[in-house]
Amino acid sequence: MLTCAIVDDEPLARNGMAKYIKDIDFLELGFVSMGPVGLEGMLISNKIDLIFLDIQMPDMNGIEFLRSLQQPPMVIITTAFPGFALDGFQLNVLDYLLKPITFERFLKAAGKARDYYRLLSASSVSTGTDKLGKGDAYFFIKCGNKYEKVQFTDILYIEALQNYVAIHTLKGKYMTLLHLKKLEQNLEGLPFLRVHKSYIVSIDKIDSVDTTEIRIGTHHIPISRNYRDQVLGQVVNRNLWIK
Repeated sequence: MLTCAIVDDEPLARNGMAKYIKDIDFLELGFVSMGPVGLEGMLISNKIDLIFLDIQMPDMNGIEFLRSLQQPPMVIITTAFPGFALDGFQLNVLDYLLKPITFERFLKAAGKARDYYRLLSASSVSTGTDKLGKGDAYFFIKCGNKYEKVQFTDILYIEALQNYVAIHTLKGKYMTLLHLKKLEQNLEGLPFLRVHKSYIVSIDKIDSVDTTEIRIGTHHIPISRNYRDQVLGQVVNRNLWIK
């Protein structure tokens, strides 16, 4: 469950987002504010995971407020002005919602926040701990007549091949009769990310990212259009150093 704050000076927008949050089972509304002045202390005392932040507000706009925070929680910008998108993404916001905001678009942005929060939680503990619900740091798969042991930390990426998947690891490639969707479910909460209908990658093994592909060593993994924003938001923007 993600605890959220809404920071917006428009009553209609505040009420609409509050209703959306109530209708999404993995979100919980912590508090609502009409502006950012004096808000930093409230964020600390209320342990907020995610802010839905407006930009154009009296006294201090959302971008200025975000720049003032030493350790901001996850942030999704909500605004009627598209011209601030670059500023927002340079400050590592997860998403940028233009008003009026539909429930479908709001849900998609909230899903990004949930997925990123899971990645943060997974990276804060060693792979395979009980907190992740995976027991040991490895699993077994059936390859032909053998059962092969695969360490989570050895996985580079996973590729769907019709009825099989190929698990590419530091030690070699394993072919097993599984569906990618099943593997994705088994890896939930671990530092892996779906980047294409046919590919899941290990976030820790990524060497570089552009708008069309990920490079892991000598491997080039495509990024589909449907996953591009999620990849850039969760892999690049939250750890991007800029001038």
